[in-house]
Amino acid sequence: MGGMIPMDYTPPGLQDFQFEGLWGVSWLTKPMVQLIVSVVLVLVVWLWASRRLSVKPSKRQWWFEYFYDFIRNGVSRDIIGPGYQRWTPLLLALFFLILVNNLFGEFFYFMFPTFSNIGYVYGLVIVVYVAFVGAGIAAHGVSYFRIATVPDGVPKWLYPIIIPLEILSTFIVRPLTLSVRLFANMFAGHMSLLVFIGGGTYLLIESDKILYNISGVLSLLLSVFIFALELFIGCLQAYVFTVLTAQYIASSQGEGH
Repeated sequence: MGGMIPMDYTPPGLQDFQFEGLWGVSWLTKPMVQLIVSVVLVLVVWLWASRRLSVKPSKRQWWFEYFYDFIRNGVSRDIIGPGYQRWTPLLLALFFLILVNNLFGEFFYFMFPTFSNIGYVYGLVIVVYVAFVGAGIAAHGVSYFRIATVPDGVPKWLYPIIIPLEILSTFIVRPLTLSVRLFANMFAGHMSLLVFIGGGTYLLIESDKILYNISGVLSLLLSVFIFALELFIGCLQAYVFTVLTAQYIASSQGEGH
């Protein structure tokens, strides 16, 4: 039928988030390569930034000190409080690792945010889980598990109800929501870009109906706005993940709740 959109159009879906292994290695997928590149990049950049430090900072030193102070003072010190220094490197590494991997979704060579694959998010959350549980044990010993599951002032007859709820909240819901929040935002943002860019290009090129062509142009123009929004969300989610990690560590080290 003249002017109709061909029926061979395949809309974006889960297949766009699945990758085959490179060079015959099943686990060496595109997201894995991006993760490896991001780890190396963050390490190299911060090692380079820490060279030749001086009392009178250069422009390079000033900028990196600004980012460092942003995490150290605005997140680590303000949220964790006393003893925050030991946790600052972890928070700094988490923030920039997540930020770089989120920004991969905005670069044309990569065009895929690593953490839109939830398996990689689980890996981050395991690190956070070990950190906040370890912080609690280091601060309180084995008593941490009692402090974390039995709020102050709760009568003993409520223990059978409160303790399972606190276990669920602290040790299951926390890591689950932390992982789903990052994954869902990156997955939804990337899927939106695929829909508007892929669909808009298809309508513009493959159809000879002017209305479809106009819709394609509008879709591509709207994708610019979504692209900018996704850039903002990628930065925001890196910050939110880091803040929540600091809050979990702070609550584990606290005297009770």
